[in-house]
Amino acid sequence: MTERFRGTDSYVATEDLMVAVNAAIALERPLLVKGEPGTGKTILALEIAKAIGVPLIQWHIKSTTKAQQGLYEYDAVARLRDSQLGDARVHEIANYIVRGKLWEAFAADERPVLLIDEIDKADIEFPNDLLLELDRMEFHVYETKATVVARHRPIVVITSNNEKELPDAFLRRCFFHYIRFPERETMEQIVEVHFPGIHKRLLREALGAFYQIRDVPGLKKKPSTSELLDWIKLLLVEDIPPDALRSKDQRQLIPPLHGALLKNEQDVHLFERLAFLARREDK
Repeated sequence: MTERFRGTDSYVATEDLMVAVNAAIALERPLLVKGEPGTGKTILALEIAKAIGVPLIQWHIKSTTKAQQGLYEYDAVARLRDSQLGDARVHEIANYIVRGKLWEAFAADERPVLLIDEIDKADIEFPNDLLLELDRMEFHVYETKATVVARHRPIVVITSNNEKELPDAFLRRCFFHYIRFPERETMEQIVEVHFPGIHKRLLREALGAFYQIRDVPGLKKKPSTSELLDWIKLLLVEDIPPDALRSKDQRQLIPPLHGALLKNEQDVHLFERLAFLARREDK
């Protein structure tokens, strides 16, 4: 496979991320991506598919998701109902086999990108239960006694928020990449992609306030890239001047429209306490 991922017009990929994506494609191993929420892990799969012009199949994992659901499910209830109604379909068990996302990826006419999103949300056994299928690129359907073999090996992107440790056996089969939180220069590029032509001073002041908030000790949830983009959109909509984002007065630590950045009451109270302490020191 000769496709090379170099980012897209709407996704700024760092050099090390491009290297990781292309290495995983070359090795034909799943790309396991970790990083803070909001750093673009999920959207990466979409952008890889867009960049190399292939379909995207998305499997979003929940706490109740089982690995078997990615292969197929046998709808015994529907078959029982049809038998009671005298439906002729009941004689063919294949009519009640529901394909999962992995089966969709295996059956695709061209090599797709398969996103297994937030794998750490599922039971600890979930990753191990997929090892054989991801290795061999095939699985057996016991009800029909058929074996499903992948027509093309999909490009597998797996994301994790580190809610649970993943098994060593699973990790050995993946190419791993941690998306570090963007440095200021990279963040400027990301913002300019989403808001082309943004006033340089507004961008400078917004990023200054944003990184200052992230550096506050004791913050329960640091604002992410997606929250920064929401905040800048609001600043533009409300026509907030750059001067409003820079305050030398330590009693006004919370920036305007901070609800886009601070997402829980503990962090808002933290900034309020800091402002209160600043006022006391001024007296």
